[in-house]
Order: sequence, then structure tokens, then C-alpha cells
Amino acid sequence: MLDLLILGLHFFICFLISIAIWWGPKDVDSRGTSTGRGAETKPDGLICIGKEEDIKKAQRITAKIDGREIVVFYHEGKFHALDSRCYHEGGPLCRGEIEDIDGQACIVCPWHKFKITLETGEGLYEGINPLEPSPTPKWQSKGVKQRIHKVTIDNGNVYVSPPDLSVSFDSDYYADIYKKGGELAMGK
Repeated sequence: MLDLLILGLHFFICFLISIAIWWGPKDVDSRGTSTGRGAETKPDGLICIGKEEDIKKAQRITAKIDGREIVVFYHEGKFHALDSRCYHEGGPLCRGEIEDIDGQACIVCPWHKFKITLETGEGLYEGINPLEPSPTPKWQSKGVKQRIHKVTIDNGNVYVSPPDLSVSFDSDYYADIYKKGGELAMGK
């Protein structure tokens, strides 16, 4: 009898979580926003993803541009946009915390704590130089791993440039997987 009660409680909690997800915040899509109004695309290809003041209040927003999931952060007076899935294993950067690392604003992936600069998309790690007499850990770059997107503000709207796919980044792999099937395609 206790097993049935626990099982029933489990299904009820899952049901409540499903309702919360269904009614929770919606992503912005380049073909339309969660409010139902059409997204504005400027002649130069820039795609409007929201109102400047709304994003400032929220501090971050996810959007889809041609099916590609991106996240826009407003941090310390600047807007930053990058692929929303971490280059390492596709973790949701939109759920990460922003930390100052060695003078750079970085998003920390919630899955494996990989650190990515908001400004350049560089992956950072703390390492030592064993050739130093007294090696101390220092922040170092792995190179640009995460695709960043140019953000433009015009008339109170935030626009993002579509990605230049002629140059590839490590994050493209997970951007494509999530574009094709999301978490079901990832098996997570």
C-alpha cells in the first residue's frame, strides 16, 4: 500500500512539473515571439529578439534564430549573445551563473562548470606551468570555443545577427543537435 502511495505521489509531482514547464516562460523565435507578434527582421538581416528594457529586467533571454538556440545576457551594462548550448557537452548556458574570472565576465555551464567568456566565447581553465619554480594556478584560454553573436540596439529593440556559418566553432555541434531534436536527440 505504501508503494502505491509513493508511486501516486511521484506521478502527481511529475504532473505538476509538466504544468509548470508548459506554462513557464517561452522562448523567442525569429519567426514569432511568445507574445504572438511577429519578429522584426531588418533589411541587413538583423533579427529582433525583444525589447531592450524587458531583457535588462530579465537579465537573460533565450531565442531561436532559424532554429538555432541562442541566449542573450545583459550583464554590467552590456548585452552579450552566444549559442545557448555549451561547447563541451551541450549544457544549457541559459541556466548558468555569471562570474568574474580574471577580469572577464564568464558564464559557467551548470553541467560541468566549464567557463566561457561572454565577450569572446573563449573557454577558460585554471592551470599551472610546471616549468615555473613555484607553479601557481593561472587562468588560461583554450581558444574560442563558443559561437558568439553580434548584438545591436536600435529604437529600444535588441537585434542579433544571424550566425556566419562559414567559420565553425565547437559549440556548432551541439547547436545543430538541439536544432534537430533537442534533448531527445541527446539522450538526456
